[in-house]
Amino acid sequence: MSAYQAPPVPRRVLAWRADRPDELVSREWLVTNGLGGYASGTVAGVCTRRYHGFLVAALPNPLGRVMMLNHVGEEVRLPDRTKIALGWPSYAGPPSSGGLALAEFSLEAGLPVWLFRGHGVAIERRVLMPHGQNTVLIRYRLVEGSRAVRLELRPAVHFRPHDDPVSAPLGDPYVLRAVENRFELSAPGPLPPLRLHVDGRRSHFIVQGRRTADILYTIEESRGYDARGVLYTPGQFRAELAPDAPVVLVASAEPWDTLMTLSAEQALRAELERRRGLIEQAHPDARDGAAAELVLAADQFLISPVGRGADHVRARAAGDEVRTVIAGYHWFTDWGRDTMISLEGLTLVTGRELEAGYILRTFAQYVRDGLLPNMFPEGESGGLYHTADATLWFFHALDRYLQAARDARTLRLLLPILLDVIEHHLRGTRFGIGVDPADGLLRQGAPGYQLTWMDAKAGDWVVTPRRGKAVEINALWYNALRLMERWLDEAGQRQRAGEMRELAERVRGSFNRRFWSPEAGHLYDVVDGEEGDDPALRPNQLLAISLPHPVLDAAHWAAVLDAARGALLTPAGLRSLAPGHPDYKPSYHGDLLTRDAAYHQGTVWSWLIGPYVDAHLRVHPDDRAGAREALAGLVDNLGDAGVGTVSEVFDAEPPFTPRGCIAQAWGVAELLRCLVATAPARGGGG
Repeated sequence: MSAYQAPPVPRRVLAWRADRPDELVSREWLVTNGLGGYASGTVAGVCTRRYHGFLVAALPNPLGRVMMLNHVGEEVRLPDRTKIALGWPSYAGPPSSGGLALAEFSLEAGLPVWLFRGHGVAIERRVLMPHGQNTVLIRYRLVEGSRAVRLELRPAVHFRPHDDPVSAPLGDPYVLRAVENRFELSAPGPLPPLRLHVDGRRSHFIVQGRRTADILYTIEESRGYDARGVLYTPGQFRAELAPDAPVVLVASAEPWDTLMTLSAEQALRAELERRRGLIEQAHPDARDGAAAELVLAADQFLISPVGRGADHVRARAAGDEVRTVIAGYHWFTDWGRDTMISLEGLTLVTGRELEAGYILRTFAQYVRDGLLPNMFPEGESGGLYHTADATLWFFHALDRYLQAARDARTLRLLLPILLDVIEHHLRGTRFGIGVDPADGLLRQGAPGYQLTWMDAKAGDWVVTPRRGKAVEINALWYNALRLMERWLDEAGQRQRAGEMRELAERVRGSFNRRFWSPEAGHLYDVVDGEEGDDPALRPNQLLAISLPHPVLDAAHWAAVLDAARGALLTPAGLRSLAPGHPDYKPSYHGDLLTRDAAYHQGTVWSWLIGPYVDAHLRVHPDDRAGAREALAGLVDNLGDAGVGTVSEVFDAEPPFTPRGCIAQAWGVAELLRCLVATAPARGGGG
């Protein structure tokens, strides 16, 4: 027997052109803490979003996520007393020709590492957040140069909810308290203080309180938001940086006893080992290459929400723990739909079945009137229920979990809730969601609400209302009925199982009569809509093929797949509407109204590659290589925009510019799942 070898830790080195410094500003990094908190910024160090900072702490409700450390100014004093900037010296502007230039940026085990070089020295910077803490560690190491240098670090802050505009009042006065080498910076209000500490040789702090000049956040400006704001800095840390003496800036919202339990070196080793363990437990086809990177990216979305205390009380009483999924960084919270679509890729492909069970049981506690919450607003404990599909995706996610975990207990606990969901849909529930007794199809729609995943809304304008009988809603409804048929049969409830079978067969017959359009050669997007049947070519119809129980007759599978491939498939995912439609928008940019008008009207969505690959494999089960070709563009995107992760959306036309969130749960999950599903078959051997 050969000795066990741990899988390699992924490393991605970013390449850029020296004459294109804008590439360093357009690429962003992300580190998370398992609570919903994060650190993020541009590779260059320029703050371009309201969300860029070294510590966004996830605090108990109603506080939510709060920006607590926005920036750190960095300068180096050389042995000859020359003072130079580390990388880009200002909050915005061109690189300094006299500073230490950024020579390399990489992700090691998913964590960002910068290498700055010049003047005979090279300095490495790393950023990490200990798992489960609202703490960030910024570690500096002298990797070239035989003599010590002095590192000068100036933290800059603007305590505010992370969604608040950068122009929000600074909140003076900030009060600095010091005990030996520990510092606490406080502002008026209910927020905890920011605790600051430098672990380094000959470290000390110089009090120099001042405001920065106005800072321009260029992405905020391009999106039509307030784009100028100031920061406050209390002073400057100084420490000696030598080959054998790294310097670590620690910033935290945690109590000192938590913060000081581990040294910086212990925290780094622990986090690297945790990440190695994530790769080791993942599916064998996800332990190297791009898939291994995505295993680490998937970890960023799985959190234990600190804000909803009642969830933790209920879970612990039942011997459980609370887990949920952040839908996207930087601004999304946890969404029911996104969580259920993402669950297989984030937890089952990654070998985290235990957490999948926590997620499903957590969300089951929130079912009301037969509906799963659509989302949990920032800083609130209650969910919003305006969704027609999240609940139906719950059935699909549970099925994938049960296939992987064989967890009969969870099915037994949830089966009464699932039956209640079916009954509410048959009788009719909120927002006009209910079965049409005339044909057994599921209809939905209420004025002022956007109930499907195409949920853009600007003011009172619902951009894609899709009221009526939507194609993917009925594909999901049919799949749920077939799953219930099996689960009830296995539970010995044969009569109820028979009722589910009859309902499903009626849905299948009605679906194939109503949704197939011989003239278009594909499925209607909505039937019985406000303006009749909608023949728009959208990717939603792929779910009629891709789900485990496809509702569409097999005779039409190839035509639907061909239509999607010809008009919707791009290197970055699928367009949300085919070119040529009057409402088609080629680009997703501009202010909120302009973006919302394009959000589902052509804009490419990364997560849709999952249903496309599943449909391809259903039509061409022996062509895994062909299905895998559709993933190449998204794999390439791992080096752009959010480095090491998958963007939410892309422009609908070349060059398919990444837009929206830099890291989206279902984009990561579906790409990872599909990479494993299409991996070349492993050879046998003894």
